[in-house]
Amino acid sequence: MLFPVTLVGSFPQPEWLIDRARLSARLPPRVRAKELWRIPEALLEEAQRDATLVAIRAQEEAGLDIITDGEIRRESYSNRFATGLDGIDLDNPGTAMDRTGHPNPVPRIVGPIRRTRPVEVEDVRFLRAHTAKPIKITVPGPFTMTQQAQNDFYPDDESAAMAYADAVNAEIRDLFAAGADIVQIDEPYMQARPEKARQYAIKAINRALNGITGTTIVHICFGYAAVVHEKPATGYSFLPELRDCSCHQVSLETAQPNLDCKVLSRLDNKKILLGVIDLGDPDVETADKVASRIRRALPYVKAENIIVAPDCGMKYLPRETAIGKMRAMVAGAAIMRKELAGA
Repeated sequence: MLFPVTLVGSFPQPEWLIDRARLSARLPPRVRAKELWRIPEALLEEAQRDATLVAIRAQEEAGLDIITDGEIRRESYSNRFATGLDGIDLDNPGTAMDRTGHPNPVPRIVGPIRRTRPVEVEDVRFLRAHTAKPIKITVPGPFTMTQQAQNDFYPDDESAAMAYADAVNAEIRDLFAAGADIVQIDEPYMQARPEKARQYAIKAINRALNGITGTTIVHICFGYAAVVHEKPATGYSFLPELRDCSCHQVSLETAQPNLDCKVLSRLDNKKILLGVIDLGDPDVETADKVASRIRRALPYVKAENIIVAPDCGMKYLPRETAIGKMRAMVAGAAIMRKELAGA
């Protein structure tokens, strides 16, 4: 099918589950932030499962073709996995600069980074058990986790990134074995820190994907619309380099930054998860607006290589707005299918 529709990863968590005002008022947490949850810890897992079912059904009812778990069990896209590894001192966190230039508590690396247990496997099994549609799960990437940590153990950041890559590789293998159809590696810090990314990001991601045969995506973005309000129309500082990445697809934002899609021609060996929903705009796009954002990529990307998605950070939207924007994606994709069928 042309123009399948999916989310980047997240979906709004219910107000009864998490304190959304506190979540939005702070930088995305890198260490655990248990104080954000409204549910007592003894009941939290059950509540998260219930809220995940809501997210699954909302995506199905909106007509999405590939379903995620909405990242409902996470305080941020990265901290659940990053804090589930050995070699990290969580009781005495370190500090690192956020991509917005503010200091943020982060995991402190004090020993060899090792994945001693699956972190997201049960999330995939639950998702697989509750939808018949193809499913996708996200995991933070080795370069981004390195930038979101204080390295007090490895001789340099590249060494830390390679250790993170091995942990991600082991997780991805288990995620596919548990039933995932697609696994996405989130690497927003390649855009935020392109000089360092050019040194070792692709090397680390390719190590994380070594021996992986399932469909994989690398996600790069300008940051959550709720946090980063102005996104440069000049484009990505790190994008053509992903041509050398062994992933199958690249996920990026085009709506809020009004991206010149010409740059996508540099990634003609990848499918493109095309961000066509502006999450900085509280208004729900029309189907025609979505179609126009798909259309402007077609001179540079084959239609069969486009997957329709929002920009980054749907979790911060009101749920009804998110649902409206999902329906707009589905309707816009349908317009484009009909348009190409009649061409």
